[in-house]
Amino acid sequence: MEQGNDAAMPGFSDRETAARYAQGPARQVPGFHDMQRMAALLLAERAGAEAGILVLGAGGGLELRAFADACPGWRFTGVDPSAEMLEEAARAVGPHAPRVTLHHGYIDSAPPGPFDGATCLLTLHFVGREDRARTLAALRGRLRPGAPLVVVHHSFPRDPAGQALWLSRCAAFAVSSGIKREKAEAAVEAIAQRLPVLPPEEDEAMLRDAGFRDVALFYAAFTFRGWVATAPGPEPADNGAPAR
Repeated sequence: MEQGNDAAMPGFSDRETAARYAQGPARQVPGFHDMQRMAALLLAERAGAEAGILVLGAGGGLELRAFADACPGWRFTGVDPSAEMLEEAARAVGPHAPRVTLHHGYIDSAPPGPFDGATCLLTLHFVGREDRARTLAALRGRLRPGAPLVVVHHSFPRDPAGQALWLSRCAAFAVSSGIKREKAEAAVEAIAQRLPVLPPEEDEAMLRDAGFRDVALFYAAFTFRGWVATAPGPEPADNGAPAR
């Protein structure tokens, strides 16, 4: 993410909210754990058994832990603008900590790589269009040729009828997961009013405009969409080499 987006991420710099974060995604994101598992499998297709993976929006540490559990030969660089969320990430990774390096900041705080793969999960919907374009370009620039990028975030139609329908479905899922109806409805109202969400066709176009190829949808769950894409350039001779 780029500098200047803190206002788009309310609560993540609050220690109490950060401590409760791990309870939320599984109740709010349909198929959350399977989505993480799919992301790891998509990375593994090209990244190799001993890879360096960049995780943008790593606060909370949920995907860091899931990826580290699944792939014991990977090493991770996690970046997040919330110091409080990074503290939670450090706790979440537990025994995997020697394989994880955390950076406080945005994409410009990440090392130059090149990395063997990257993810940005449940993050880009906080980032406005111009900063999102710069973020995707910066991610592409930190990847080896042929390396995969996996992104997942809110992405739904922005016409009034389509938006209302999909957000109502999002709220219904949260309620079915045990969240109080008034909280679920307040949350989707905040999504509609505060987040710079793009429709799926624009999200795909932004990935291509940033220079990624082979952009493909792999995950769709009510208001969430996920894509896998490939950094341009020839395939490396040894795509299992670690990032330096």
